[in-house]
Amino acid sequence: MQKAYIKTIYNLMKQDKNVILCLSDSGTDYDEMIARELPSQVINFGISENNKVAASAGLASQGKIPFVYTTNAFLAYRSYEFIRDDICLQNRNVKLVGMGSGLSWSTLGPTHHATEDIAVLKALPNLTILSPASPFELEKSILAAYQIDGPVYIRMGMSNEKEIYEDDYSFIVSKNIKITDGDMGTVFVTGSIINELLDTIEMLNKEGISLRVINVHTLKPLDEGNIIEECKNSKIVFSLEEHNIIGGLGSSIADVIATNSIDTKLIKIGLNDTFATGYGTYSEIKRLNGLDKDSIYKIIKDNL
Repeated sequence: MQKAYIKTIYNLMKQDKNVILCLSDSGTDYDEMIARELPSQVINFGISENNKVAASAGLASQGKIPFVYTTNAFLAYRSYEFIRDDICLQNRNVKLVGMGSGLSWSTLGPTHHATEDIAVLKALPNLTILSPASPFELEKSILAAYQIDGPVYIRMGMSNEKEIYEDDYSFIVSKNIKITDGDMGTVFVTGSIINELLDTIEMLNKEGISLRVINVHTLKPLDEGNIIEECKNSKIVFSLEEHNIIGGLGSSIADVIATNSIDTKLIKIGLNDTFATGYGTYSEIKRLNGLDKDSIYKIIKDNL
C-alpha cells in the first residue's frame, strides 16, 4: 500500500501546492525524490510526532492541507492528545495517515501494533476514519480525504497487500461495498485482513457454504443503513478485524444491532481483549493470533 500512497499523494501535491507532506524520518527514496522536486511542500519533523501533529493544525489554519504520515501506532497513541485538542476540537483540515495497521509491524511486537486505534479515535468528534482494504482502495481513500473539509484518519497496511478489485468502482465515504454474495450469513470486514477472509470464503464455497462479504472501508461515519439491512436479512453475522474486538468494528455493529432491536446473532472475530502474542512474519503473527484463513474458517464453521 505504501507505493499506492506515495503515487497518489505525489499527484495531489503536483496539482495543489497547498498539499503538504509531513514526515517523521520515514527515510524512503520516494520521500527524498518528492522533497527534491517539491521542497516547499515537504516537511520532515524527525522523530517528533507530537510536534508534527500540532504543527499540522497550524498549517491547516493557514489554508494548507497537511497529510501527516508516520507509523500507525505512534500516530494514534503517542499523539492522541494533539489529535484531540489541536485537530479534532478545532476541526482542522488535517489528514492523518497511519502506516502499518493491525499487526503489520509483525517483527517489532505489540508496541508497534495498531490494534486499538479504531477504538480510541472513533470517540473523537469531527473525525472521519477510513480503513482501505487494498492498494486501489487506498488511492480512492486518499482522494476522498482530500475532498473532505475536516480531519480524516486513514489506517493503511504495509505488507504487499493483494488487490481485491479487478475493475474500477464507485468509492463513496460511508457506503459499504458488497464483495461476495451468499445466503447463509454476512461477514463485515475492514482493512487488509480481507485477503485472509476471501481465502476462507473460497474454502467454505467448496463445502457449499456461501456468505456475503461486506467491506466496511469507512469506520466513521458508519453506513448504518447497510448494516441494518444486512443484519435484518441474516440469522447470523460476523465481524472481522485486525484489531481488538472491544471498541472496533464489531462493537460498532453491535451498537447498531442493539439500537435498532435487530434479532440476529453477532460473532466478533479479532483480538479478544488481549495484545497480540509472538514475533515473526506478518503471516506467522496472524496465525499465532487466530487471524489467518484457517482460524477464521474454523470460527465461522463452528458458528454456522
